[in-house]
Amino acid sequence: MPIIDLSFVLVGTTFPLDHGYCLFSAICRVVPGMHGDRSIGVHPIRGRQIAPGVLTLDERSRLKLRLPSDEIAPYIALAGQAFELESHRLQVGIPRVEALVPAANLASRLVTFRHALAPSDLEEDVRRELARLEISGTPHFVPSSRPAFAGQPLRRVLKVREKRVVGYALRVTGLTAEECIRLQEVGLGGRRRMGCGVFVPMGTTKFVRAPRSDPPDRG
Repeated sequence: MPIIDLSFVLVGTTFPLDHGYCLFSAICRVVPGMHGDRSIGVHPIRGRQIAPGVLTLDERSRLKLRLPSDEIAPYIALAGQAFELESHRLQVGIPRVEALVPAANLASRLVTFRHALAPSDLEEDVRRELARLEISGTPHFVPSSRPAFAGQPLRRVLKVREKRVVGYALRVTGLTAEECIRLQEVGLGGRRRMGCGVFVPMGTTKFVRAPRSDPPDRG
């Protein structure tokens, strides 16, 4: 079955910047089966920052679930639900199905691997996983825009109950169309149901041509 994005309109005003765990918990209260289903990915909700740790909804804001198309049915129940995300209230609207879009370059807001706290450790894990997936694209850390950390990889933290999980913003460039879809389907690292390791297209650069397995027929 193809992997798709199930995208819900959201109604409300503000929500927490670090919402991965509380959003996961809110969805599980409606669809308990998601708790143990590692095939599901949940996109971070996009928005505009208006205060430290607080975002507001904008025209891009959606609740998006990445899942096999034959698993849509239970998640339709999210429509009409009200989520309380750390005292911020969001209403979930009508969903629509979106196909994965090929792109030469992909980005993830936050990628985490167990015990990979330093950028060098995470890069090693990322390269190993890309090789396992037979993806030849090149991983790049997103540089921090904060003056005090200029030139350093953009480090982000996900709070899971009392635990803080460290990860980094990542891009993978130079993908073929097939590699791009594969990476979107499976992601990288852990905690995909909390918004980590979920990749989306960035830019419109040209694809790398996939290598031919056989020489062209010249006869």
